[in-house]
This record gives sequence, C-alpha cells and structure tokens, in this order.
Amino acid sequence: MRTVDGGMMSGLKAFSARVDDGMLMRAFFHLLLAAALIFVVIDFREIVAQNAAAPFDPADPAVQPILPPALTTGEPENAPGDVTTSPDMLKQAIRFDLQPGGVLIARGAIDPGAAERFKTEIEARGEYVKVVSLDSPGGSVADALAMSKLIRDRQLNTEVAAGALCASSCPIVMAGGVERRAAEDAVIGVHQVFNGSREQLSPERAMSEAQHTTAEVTRHLDAMGIKPSLWQKAMETPPDRLAYLDAKTLREVGLTTEGTKAARAK
Repeated sequence: MRTVDGGMMSGLKAFSARVDDGMLMRAFFHLLLAAALIFVVIDFREIVAQNAAAPFDPADPAVQPILPPALTTGEPENAPGDVTTSPDMLKQAIRFDLQPGGVLIARGAIDPGAAERFKTEIEARGEYVKVVSLDSPGGSVADALAMSKLIRDRQLNTEVAAGALCASSCPIVMAGGVERRAAEDAVIGVHQVFNGSREQLSPERAMSEAQHTTAEVTRHLDAMGIKPSLWQKAMETPPDRLAYLDAKTLREVGLTTEGTKAARAK
C-alpha cells in the first residue's frame, strides 16, 4: 500500500513540476474569457429581445433603428452649441421642405423608408435643389447611406445650419455632399453602430450584421473623401453617447470642405 501511495505521490509531484505558473495563469485567463463571452451573449439576447418588441416609431425615444437617434429630452449634454429645433420635431420621421435658393431642409429622424421618400422628393424637384440642409438626430444607417449616395450622384452640396443637429447616422448623409459646410453653432456628433433590427437575431447574426454595416459605412466614407478617423471616433463612443465634432475636427476628418461660416442660418 505504501508503495502504491508513494508512486501516486511521485506522479503528482512530477505533474505539478510540469505545470508551471505560466500554464496556470493561461488557464485562469481562458476561464475568465469564457465567462465574459457568456455575459456578452446574454447581453445581446436581451438587446435583441427588447428591440423586437415593437414596430419602429420615430416619435418614441425608446425605439432605436440601427443607429439610435441621438436626441432624448432637452438639449444634448456637453454639446458645442445649442440645438434650437424643437425636440418633438426632431423625433418625427424626417420630412423635406424646399426653401428659396434651392435649399432643401431635411429635418427629423431618419426612419426606415426615408431614403425612398428623399429620392421621390429630389426627382420631383428636378434641378432646382442645390443644397441639402440637415437637421436630424439620425436613425437608419441603410437609409442614411442611400441618401448620401443619391446626394453625391446628383452632385448636391450639404450643410448643417446654426442651431441644427446632425448626429448618429446623419453625418453619413452629410458626407455625400460635394461641398460640405457647417455653421459655427451647428451640433454634429457620432457614435457606435447599434443593431436595432426588429428581426429576432442570434448573437452571432447580430454581431455579423453590425460588422457588415461598419464595413459598408467605412467604404462609403472613404469614397466620399472622409478620413478613417471619423468612423474610428464613432466606434470608440458608446451608442448611448455622442462624440461631438468641433470645427477643427470637422475640417481634419474632411466632413467639412469649407470654413464654418459658410453655412446659411436656419
């Protein structure tokens, strides 16, 4: 019996000698990583379940498209200027108002279907529209991309006027302008992609779609002459926060092509 016990002890000692501190640390790290992944999966399932509960209503601040509208209540916190447009107006589905001089004001949340309505508006106005003046808390990325591409195809300019808001996916629309201007008191901000699809998605599918959206937006911004640092700043900012862009940053990333005093007042 002693011989057997002695053999077992010798085997355990030999095994312990082979398991160095580095191996133990690696095993502990992988255990923590596995636990973290479990929590990520749980969080994704909760987000998808919450977002699948109701159809999109741009007037409801709790309902979020792929990039949630930035405006909640009151004025955005720590914004570089004051948003003078009524929050109730900004929460409504985006609408278009043609002003003298070929300025088309696009004001409101970019709801699914906004791009098609924008296309109809542009086609109906013919060559009269020269500038798209944005005042939007953002919304659907797919619609923002389509609007931006149409703006570039039609060789239109974009602007954000004094007191106007252009946040979340709105800067994607702004990027389509051949010339892009922002007034000194305009409020422009970006943040992360957020998958708010109404379809019940698995965590893997939700992550895949978010990555696909990020790649598509990155390619488009590059084609529009926008530097990657703009989207990097967006990806560094949680979806419930905004990274505001001052005049210097707007010029550095290429979102504006002229000085900040060129945009028209609202």
